[in-house]
Amino acid sequence: MQRILMVGKPNSGKSLLFNQLTGLRQKVANYPGVTVEVKRGQCAGFEVVDLPGTYTMRGLSRDEEIAIREITQSIERDDTSLVVCVLDATRLERSLVLGLQVQQLARENNKSVIFALNFIDEVRRIGEDVDTEALSKELGSPVMALSARTLDGLHEFKTSMLEIAAAPEEYKPSNSIGKGESAVHRSQELAGKYGLKLDVVLRNQNSVDRFLLNSWTGSVVFLAVMFVLFQSIFTLAAPLMDGMESLIGSVAEGVSAVTPEGIVADFFNDAIFGGLGSFLVFVPQIMVLTLIIGLLEDSGYLARAALMCHRPLSAVGLSGRSFIPYLSGHACAIPAIMAARTIESPHKRMITMLTIPLMSCSARLPVYALLVAVLVPEDGTFLGIFGMQGAAFFGLYFFGIVVALIVSQFLNRFLPRDLEESDMPFILELPTYRLPHWKPLTFRVIDSGLQFVRRAAPIIFMVSVGIWILGYFPMESKLQDSWLGQIGHFIEPVFAPMGLDWRYGVAILMSFLAREVFVGALGTLFGMDGAEDDVGGLAERIQADGLTTGAGLGLVLFYVVALQCVATVAMLKGETGSNKLAWGLYVAYGVLAYLIAVGVNFFF
Repeated sequence: MQRILMVGKPNSGKSLLFNQLTGLRQKVANYPGVTVEVKRGQCAGFEVVDLPGTYTMRGLSRDEEIAIREITQSIERDDTSLVVCVLDATRLERSLVLGLQVQQLARENNKSVIFALNFIDEVRRIGEDVDTEALSKELGSPVMALSARTLDGLHEFKTSMLEIAAAPEEYKPSNSIGKGESAVHRSQELAGKYGLKLDVVLRNQNSVDRFLLNSWTGSVVFLAVMFVLFQSIFTLAAPLMDGMESLIGSVAEGVSAVTPEGIVADFFNDAIFGGLGSFLVFVPQIMVLTLIIGLLEDSGYLARAALMCHRPLSAVGLSGRSFIPYLSGHACAIPAIMAARTIESPHKRMITMLTIPLMSCSARLPVYALLVAVLVPEDGTFLGIFGMQGAAFFGLYFFGIVVALIVSQFLNRFLPRDLEESDMPFILELPTYRLPHWKPLTFRVIDSGLQFVRRAAPIIFMVSVGIWILGYFPMESKLQDSWLGQIGHFIEPVFAPMGLDWRYGVAILMSFLAREVFVGALGTLFGMDGAEDDVGGLAERIQADGLTTGAGLGLVLFYVVALQCVATVAMLKGETGSNKLAWGLYVAYGVLAYLIAVGVNFFF
């Protein structure tokens, strides 16, 4: 199958154009460094390859090195028919540097090039336009204006792209850089002729940035945005969670009505609805988290937040670029670790990757939501405005960030670094403020919930069934006398210093497979042990059981710190190249979490 390569600078809309051409749903966002691996799709019989963004063919960060290597190798291959260079019409000069370099490389290898002039809708909205015909003559390759966001010109571009890819020998590029002239100088010349004459976009952007990037007002806005983000996870998701709980309860009642009493009814009530059902209630929170982070990404604020955080992060051996992987880690640690490739310094990149697991990922959300509901009154308010439960959520996320910064400082002092390494200055392109592209954002929100269920539900189902079998037999015995009870009492001394009994110990051990298993396992255990009390939700059953404040707070902080995700360990091993380092981190965070939980239980 012949290939079409897609290259462009970060934040040029390349990934969104890739999605529009292939029908896929790769992540897109309005900040640099979203695409940190090669993505592939198909369009009309051609394989379309989306490469990581890079500013020039001389890369600084790891994702740029991947892009440059892939560009060079792919252009040299016989099955590459066409190279699509995506240009940002609002920032033509910066885009053309890479475009001219790639065009020259393609010409040397006898390959065709087409330029996709993206964001043309923003240019026309301020009354400007780009003379694509004249620019095409100057470049020696076709230039087509389009908007991957509004679909303006997309059909015409796709038609031309496929036409050139089908007969590439007819569209070989000419030399657009004069003898002895650099790509940088030529891009400045072309941007001066065909770029925006009235830089309204940049002027408006600067007026907003003067407020958002101010040392005082910017800091207040940043803290407010972060607080509202975590407050929203609880408050906005509450009605959806209540609806989900009611739905599961109605289904459970319907199944119970048609199931005869006995082992089958007990299995459905305790293992399925008690275990798996307790976990599904919290899926709406995953989707709300994805929505809020998506809005920050698409608006362009995320890059500003990274700039605001550069100075404090530098004090602990990190970079402003670490902020983006950190915030991404609140959704999932795996893509966040991959996003750390955009950090130029190997030392800072290593520290960032090793501390990302301390960010409270979506797998922790069900655990937080359950324990916050147990420990914090539902009708309590903070400052008379915000709900206490939402404020508690913010506190947990903030605690994870503080621990990550402390660990970063420790690693910065003791991790070996290359003596020849000279850290590059912190440079980050601030993207244009844009409204979210609602279609891909909606798909991303829905997919986040579905992917979370697909990944966690099979594990939780198997664990719930296993716990139910061990807890149900021998039959006609109490839960504490069952096979599971015997195992639990054996390990109980380990968890007694945390103020927890054997049921919590079993749930914690099971959750080392995946954190979210804790809720399902505990739901099964309390369902079997307390069904006769006719208490509705799992949180109410735990409250009725008498979990102390010290034990509950220690338990939730345990889950803030502990690294309970085998997939994250595997990703760390792949990125660091060290199996010993990855599993050592797994053990170290587990021990640290245990000590924190024991200490909190002791002092409370």
